Amino acid sequence: MTTENEKQLDNEQVQIKAERHKARQQKLKAGVDAKIAAAQDEKGILLVLTGNGKGKSTSGFGTVARAVGHGKKAAVVQFIKGTWECGERNLLEGAGVAFHVMGTGFTWETQDREKDTAAALVAWEAAEALLQDESIDCVMLDELTYMVSYHYLDVERVLTALKNRPPMQHVIITGRACHRAIIELADTVSEVQPIKHAFEAGIKAQPGFDY
Repeated sequence: MTTENEKQLDNEQVQIKAERHKARQQKLKAGVDAKIAAAQDEKGILLVLTGNGKGKSTSGFGTVARAVGHGKKAAVVQFIKGTWECGERNLLEGAGVAFHVMGTGFTWETQDREKDTAAALVAWEAAEALLQDESIDCVMLDELTYMVSYHYLDVERVLTALKNRPPMQHVIITGRACHRAIIELADTVSEVQPIKHAFEAGIKAQPGFDY
């Protein structure tokens, strides 16, 4: 049976833990507040989503949806995945997001370097036009990294367009093995790493979840 002294001791320990927790949270808040106060610059952000894990394009489309939700004007250029139906495209086109699709599909399916290079250049010309358009608040360049790593697009041409875009325009680049020069230019870089993937266990890609 618990005595009054034991109850009082338990209450005191609970109070001490609560005070320690409050002190930790106050210290955390002070640090966060200081960072918020220091971050006063406004500019267009270059976001790179790279790595071998699943979800890079999905994350990019989420940012596009966020922009649209705030009344911003967004556009998407899709490299590689053009022959697949895209659930995000189905949704976002209905919300006024312009899509420019390379349309040749995966490069390992076409196996035609000349055709892929020509298609990449056409898609990139659409991207360059968007990157010069001050009315576009957010541009997503989905799977652009492959076009650079396969040498379908010249990295210096890509960098020039990114550097000279409107100062408040946000850009999202997705894809594996992003070129180091683009990573160096970027403001934010997130790397998605694979831990497990259903496909490796023999589960096929499914509409409404994978694409």
